Amino acid sequence: MTDAVTRHRFTRRAMLRGLGVSMALPWMESMNVWGDEASPKRPGSEAPVRFACLFSGNGFHKAEWTAQGAGSQMKLGKVLESLLPHREKMLFIQGLYNAEALKGNIHSSQTGNLLSGAPLAAGGAIRSGTSIDQVIARKYGNQTKVPSLVLGCEKSIASVHKNYSMLYSSNISWASPTTPTPLELYPALAFDRMFKDTAQKTDRSVLDAVLAEAVSLRGRISYSDRRKLDEYLDSVRDVEQRIDRAGKHGKFQGWRPTLAKPNIPRPKDGLPQDVDEHMRLMSDILVLGFQTDTTRVATLKLNNDHSSMRFPHLGVDYMIHHLLSHNDTADWLKVNQFFIEQLAYIATKLDRIQEGERTALDNSILLYCSSMLTGHHDATQLPVVVVGGGGGKIKTGRVLDYRGKPNRKMCSLYLSLLEKVGIHRKAFGDSTERLAEV
Repeated sequence: MTDAVTRHRFTRRAMLRGLGVSMALPWMESMNVWGDEASPKRPGSEAPVRFACLFSGNGFHKAEWTAQGAGSQMKLGKVLESLLPHREKMLFIQGLYNAEALKGNIHSSQTGNLLSGAPLAAGGAIRSGTSIDQVIARKYGNQTKVPSLVLGCEKSIASVHKNYSMLYSSNISWASPTTPTPLELYPALAFDRMFKDTAQKTDRSVLDAVLAEAVSLRGRISYSDRRKLDEYLDSVRDVEQRIDRAGKHGKFQGWRPTLAKPNIPRPKDGLPQDVDEHMRLMSDILVLGFQTDTTRVATLKLNNDHSSMRFPHLGVDYMIHHLLSHNDTADWLKVNQFFIEQLAYIATKLDRIQEGERTALDNSILLYCSSMLTGHHDATQLPVVVVGGGGGKIKTGRVLDYRGKPNRKMCSLYLSLLEKVGIHRKAFGDSTERLAEV
């Protein structure tokens, strides 16, 4: 161990602090910034495993949700084409299902327990189960500033549909069986939560507040780490400026204006303006959360099941997402591709972040899923893609087919993924058996 590493070994989180703000540092070879005690099992300089779940509602184009082969030769259907650069770092999993989700056969009953496998209460009552992201957050949340980052791009719906609460179709993360995890829709608030201390408020830029300490730090780290620090500060500045610009143009207010200047009260129910930029900002914030170790658990709900989102940037503005999903049209394919592009974007950014011998993507688990295979409520097999190496614990570049196999429970996958992040449980949801291949 070098003198530099010895000098900087400490157990408290390495952070830059300024007036009312704090920023966790990215991985550096010169410092143990992760804040954990070193152990024979995991060196103190080794990056942690992060977990993120991405969700889009209403399923996919059945004919184009396909994958065949392995590694660099894996062939992907048109929905998944944006993931071609990541074929060697992904798992395409088919045939899994959630038994409890088949009991209601409507959007709410198929989505509310997607990440828990728990029975759902009907009749307008609220009871699901603690979701896998929050199980991980309970284990590791005390090691980061933000225990879990739960982001959304479409508002929750608080009504009842066919005897099930619509909260089920608009929340996938559950802090407890009766409590959906608070959903952050506003990029600026999500950004502030990660980087601003709640005890003090300031209008100063996060970067401006910590710049002096950052300059001081540069003189104590290696040349390679100085480059990492500079790149990191630049990325924070970029996101911050984009959020500021978007706010000045009235975006991300939860509605889509029909006039240059509204002449009526702002509607309570609306669509995010510029949905593509909204999703991209949320994706950038998720990456920043992982890059800085501000959080190790994130959930990004791109839209609701039973969604009313439209896509004018794709030329698909004539029908809401839910209705569009009922037929496998060219426009439906276009929308599907747009959602998977968010996963590809996050994966690409994480894969460009070097953390020792691995990248941040290698040290992450990105789970992408929907609560039905197609818009016809087919939940007998769920669409699932996993990208990332889980800290070297996941053998990627494979297609796994569980159709016709005795153990094809979604919760069996969750047991396997929990194992990858160091959480050993005998049961989760309706499963007591891991997927041996994962």
